[in-house]
Amino acid sequence: MAVSKVLVVDDSLVDLHHLKLIVEAAGYDVITAASGKEAYEKAKKSLPDIILMDVVMEGGDGFEACRNITSDRTTGKIPVVFVTSKNQRADRVWGELQGGRGMISKPFSAEEIIRTIAAI
Repeated sequence: MAVSKVLVVDDSLVDLHHLKLIVEAAGYDVITAASGKEAYEKAKKSLPDIILMDVVMEGGDGFEACRNITSDRTTGKIPVVFVTSKNQRADRVWGELQGGRGMISKPFSAEEIIRTIAAI
């Protein structure tokens, strides 16, 4: 699948901006959201090719948003990759059970982000 549009979700404005710059510099169109609830709404409206989502957020965490996105008929096929400081094995397993397709640990590198997008 060719990726052109990426939804980046994080409630930290610094992390959100950093991720946005990395993804835009690689030539992708970027949509941003600052909560799980906003991510779900924007995913339904803009139908991105992939979602990079933080887990710990106010206004609906990333696991809940992933469940909503992957169980929705309209957005269910959009891959969700978590970008989070929650990097224990249990977090990875729980993320997969919620429908997540991968997990990138913070701090991350630009290469790791771009490699993950390209692999989808």
